Amino acid sequence: MTIQAITMHAMQLDAPGKPLRPVERPLPRPGPGEVRIRITACGVCRTDLHVADGDIHGPLPIIPGHEIVGHVEELGAGVTDFAIGQRVGVPWLGHTCGACPYCTSARENLCDDPAFTGFTRDGGFATHCVADAHFCFALPDAFDDVHAAPLLCAGLIGYRSYRMAGEAPVLGLYGFGAAAHILAQLAIWQGRKVFAFTREGDTAGQAFAREIDCAWAGASTEMPPEPLDAAILFAPVGPLVPLALKAVKKGGRVVCGGIHMSDIPAFPYADLWEERSILSVANLTRQDGTEFLDLAAQAGIRTHVTPMPLAQANEALERLRKGEVEGALVLKS
Repeated sequence: MTIQAITMHAMQLDAPGKPLRPVERPLPRPGPGEVRIRITACGVCRTDLHVADGDIHGPLPIIPGHEIVGHVEELGAGVTDFAIGQRVGVPWLGHTCGACPYCTSARENLCDDPAFTGFTRDGGFATHCVADAHFCFALPDAFDDVHAAPLLCAGLIGYRSYRMAGEAPVLGLYGFGAAAHILAQLAIWQGRKVFAFTREGDTAGQAFAREIDCAWAGASTEMPPEPLDAAILFAPVGPLVPLALKAVKKGGRVVCGGIHMSDIPAFPYADLWEERSILSVANLTRQDGTEFLDLAAQAGIRTHVTPMPLAQANEALERLRKGEVEGALVLKS
C-alpha cells in the first residue's frame, strides 16, 4: 500500500538577492483545469537567476523553476487531456487569459494577463507543483526526465528566437549555454551553418561548441569568418547588440532572446541601416512547444546536463552566475 505524502519540500525565494530557503509546505491541491505533478527534474535557467537576483520583479515569496518534468499525481475538475501517472513538462508560460487581443490573434505569448511558472506562480524547485493542464506538454519518449528538462525553456524560448531569426543559412549564437547548445544542434540538423560566440577567453565553451559541430567558435568581440544572415543573443549583455549588428549582412536580423538584458549602448545609425533589424522575443506559445518537442525528437538533440540535488539549488544558481556551466544544470527532487 502506497502512503501519499501530505507535505512537499521546496527551495523558496523570500527576497531578491537572498539565498533560496528550504521549506516544507502542505501538499497543494489542483483546482479546476489543473493538475498536481510529482516533480522528478527541473532545469535551472538564467531567468531563474534573474528572478533570484531581482533583475525582474514578481510576487514573493515564490518557488522558482520553469523547466519542470514530472508525473501527474492528481487531476483537477474537468481535466481530460492527461491521466494519473502520465509524464508531463511544464514551461515558463503557465496561463493566459484567452480573451485579450493577443490571445485571440494567435499571440498568447504577449497576453495582457498571463501567469508565469516560477515567477508569478510557484514553480519546480520543489518535490511537487500545481500547473494549468492546458499549458502542460506530453514529452517525447526519446528523452529521459533529466535530459528533457532543459527543453522546457532553453529549448522552447530558444526555438521561438530561432523562428524569429527567419531563414538564416548562416546563424550566429551569442552566449553558448543551455539554449544555444540545443538550438545549434537543431540548426545544423536542418542544414544551417552555425557560428558560436562565447565570452572572452572561454576556450572550454568554444571547444564544446565545436564538439557539437559548430562551424566556428570564438569570442563575442570577434567578427565571424563570414557575415551572418541572423544572430541570436542569449547572453544578457547589451553591448553585444551593436557587435552583432556589425556581424550580420544587409537585411540581417539580431534577435534578443532573453527576458532581461543590460542597457544597449548607443551605436551609429550606419550599423542598423540597409534594413538590418533588432527584435526581442517574449515568452512562448503552446504551438511553439508542440512544434519544437517534435523536432527535438526527430533531430536527435542531445541535451548536455549536470544533475544536482534539489537541496543544492543555491549552488546551482551560483555556478550559473559565475558562468561555470557547460550545457545545463538540472535539479533532481
